[in-house]
Amino acid sequence: MDLVLFEDAMKHACKISRIVSGAGGHALLVGVGGSGKQSLSRLSSHICSYTTSVIVISSSYGLLDLKTDLQKMYIKSGQKDEGVMFLFTEGQITNERFLVAINDLLSSGEIADLFPLEDVDNIVNAVRSAVKGEGILDSKDNCWKFFMDRVRKNLHMSLCFSPVGDAFRNRAKKFPALVNSTVIDWFHPWPQEALLSVAAKFLEETEMPSEEIREAIVKFMPFSFTVVNKFSDEMRDVERRFVYTTPKSFLELVKLFKSMLAKKYTFLDDEKSKFETGVGKLKDTEEAVAVIEAELVIKSVDVEQLKKEANEQATVVGAEKEIVDKKANEAGIESAKANVIAADVATLLASVQADLDAAGPLVEKAKAALAGLQKKDFDTLKSLNTPPGDVRICFFVVCNLFCGIEEGKEYGIP
Repeated sequence: MDLVLFEDAMKHACKISRIVSGAGGHALLVGVGGSGKQSLSRLSSHICSYTTSVIVISSSYGLLDLKTDLQKMYIKSGQKDEGVMFLFTEGQITNERFLVAINDLLSSGEIADLFPLEDVDNIVNAVRSAVKGEGILDSKDNCWKFFMDRVRKNLHMSLCFSPVGDAFRNRAKKFPALVNSTVIDWFHPWPQEALLSVAAKFLEETEMPSEEIREAIVKFMPFSFTVVNKFSDEMRDVERRFVYTTPKSFLELVKLFKSMLAKKYTFLDDEKSKFETGVGKLKDTEEAVAVIEAELVIKSVDVEQLKKEANEQATVVGAEKEIVDKKANEAGIESAKANVIAADVATLLASVQADLDAAGPLVEKAKAALAGLQKKDFDTLKSLNTPPGDVRICFFVVCNLFCGIEEGKEYGIP
């Protein structure tokens, strides 16, 4: 257990150990929740070499279940002769009838109808040899009395109750053994030294910027708790309203501080990591920008050179463009003339084609007439001294086709 054994805690541990070390010793620990009643009871049980027994409450836990758990404790303490501490808290009282059995256990140790008859016989037979060893007559009554004496010697209760409210007072009235058969140990509010030692214990592993800050925070915890207690008393006097601050509240305060501090550390670490990452990115960007600027200076020189060459090329291109425009204008004029000539050629071609089409039948007729010519026709033509006019015209045409006009004149053809 994670305990802080300040002076009051050690005093309570000694008191509880002294109470439960004697036969029939039962402790009634009265204090607000979180005072350390259960923890110190377990520590005292360990000091006395006892086994601590605690019942486990559930929704179906009833009186029969309690008796079953008590039977186990009785067997262990009375039959096996082992020390047992029964740790019982008011939070485990789900049924007020539980206190009937607890009252009997505290007053006499004998609980009515706890064991059935067959279990009683088994217990008597189990302790018979021990009874004989003590030099006692091993009758059933003597064996049972021996068993119950062992139970009263070895079985001890530690009752952890809170004084807040009317429940404790009413139960003390109804079941007097709770007070008459127990030794009461009152758990008062923790003193300033106890609060200081608890705060120091639970904050010693917490990371702090310096020991001065740690010491200041440790001192602030009891101070803040004391201030809250003071204002609680003022509220009770003025408003008649009760505000309870328990040692458990103080432990929760320390736990809350540690939790919030851990969250802040985590938050600051994350922010620091983000900041460092951002700074790294800015440095990388700065270096990249410097490289780009150096490249830009080099590129600007090349750009100026290219710009100069481009301007020179633009001047040349402008001059050539003027020449091209002039040539284009002349070409346009020539194109217009060519279009006129093309139109005239097309008209003449159409006229020639018409004449050709008209001469086609005559050519066919001439071919037909030519096909009918014979050698005697040429002899007849040759013998003519003065050919007729049509013959002359025909020979003139033939000479033009084959020899030309000038050569035809050489042959006497006008």
